[in-house]
Amino acid sequence: MTATDRDDDVRRRVLDHVDALQHPMMQLVESVVRIPSVSGTDGENDAQAFMAARLAEAGLDVDHWRIDLDEITAQPSFPGMEVPRTEAWGLVGRRAGTGDGATLMLNGHVDVVPTGDPDAWPAAPFAATTRGGALLGRGTCDMKAGLVAALWATEAIAAAGVRLRGDLLVAPVQGEEDGGLGTYATLDRGWRADACVIPEPTSLAIVPANSGALTFRLRVRGEATHAARRLEGVSAIEKFLPVWHALQALEQRRHEVVDPRMSRWSLAHPLSIGQVRAGDWASSVPDLLVAEGRLGVAIGEPAEHARAALERAVGEACDGDPWLRTHPVEVEWWGGQYASGAIDPDSPLVGWVGDAHRVAAGTSTSPEVYGAPYGSDLRLLTGMGGIPTLQYGPGDARLAHGPYESVPIDEVLVTARTLALVALQVCGVGTVG
Repeated sequence: MTATDRDDDVRRRVLDHVDALQHPMMQLVESVVRIPSVSGTDGENDAQAFMAARLAEAGLDVDHWRIDLDEITAQPSFPGMEVPRTEAWGLVGRRAGTGDGATLMLNGHVDVVPTGDPDAWPAAPFAATTRGGALLGRGTCDMKAGLVAALWATEAIAAAGVRLRGDLLVAPVQGEEDGGLGTYATLDRGWRADACVIPEPTSLAIVPANSGALTFRLRVRGEATHAARRLEGVSAIEKFLPVWHALQALEQRRHEVVDPRMSRWSLAHPLSIGQVRAGDWASSVPDLLVAEGRLGVAIGEPAEHARAALERAVGEACDGDPWLRTHPVEVEWWGGQYASGAIDPDSPLVGWVGDAHRVAAGTSTSPEVYGAPYGSDLRLLTGMGGIPTLQYGPGDARLAHGPYESVPIDEVLVTARTLALVALQVCGVGTVG
């Protein structure tokens, strides 16, 4: 048997084992979805403990450690956190290779965003309901199905009797939705790889770059008085309006030139106000308005540059208003601070994942390749970790964070098949039992 014949035989064996594992692995997806692991709740830690036990059951070497939150959040490069936590856990499962190959990391988060209005859901958010070839529920596509697909790939390789030359790492993390605590802690602990795939929901497209997202808070001061004498006070709501218009103009200016990888999006790095709170009594002129929002960061743009642009726009709006000129709006940067991130253009990882996808999906069509307008842990892995990283996974990101979140089961299978082939390519085949 030639080396090519041997490699083809190994790939066929591994893919056969991926297919054979579909029923138990989809059951595992359902089990993980049923853990209500909303960011900042005990469910995050429950999900990590569940995954730690499952990694150990699969025969991986497990590193499951309590993150020192006081120590890690005090580091100058810590990416921020929007919800309070008293406990958090890091987790890496390692399937050791023979020691003479490259290491591949498969990274995915267990935390999910809140469910919102439960009456808006077609099925209970954490019931993991199957309907029409898809699994419904919070966290199905963002991104528990992708995370289980990573474990699925490693189990299929082992079941096929293949020992890779390099190590294969599965790194479940928490805190991704509000800054990147888990991946930051994983890198801080010293875990590294030669390449990484994050099976985030991309509808099986390849995402080698993300714009960033910086959370900000504005405090607009007014002067309170009785509503019957409102002209003798200053409404903080009215004084927010020129700032609001200035931010809209800033968003337009920041899209005059857009990275070609982001050309498919009408807004490549949006600026959005997500929360506004003002006043404490209906019959009083409000003396304080607090607005919280998200500033998109262009690919390759330093976060400091983006912050300065917003602060400058707010400052100019204040300069144009007599009240705000003497009572300037306060700008605070808090919560998640997602820099942009991108893989090195010369990295072969994009080609490897594309080749694997075509084989796994049984198609001659290459997956789309584009940048995404949201922040992710990709920027930590490429920046802090120096690890070539891209996103590829099941599910449509448009459904994430909403009441119709779901993931097509056939995409989960294709993802597991693709990740298994990528592992064979990156790590190399050592011994075959």
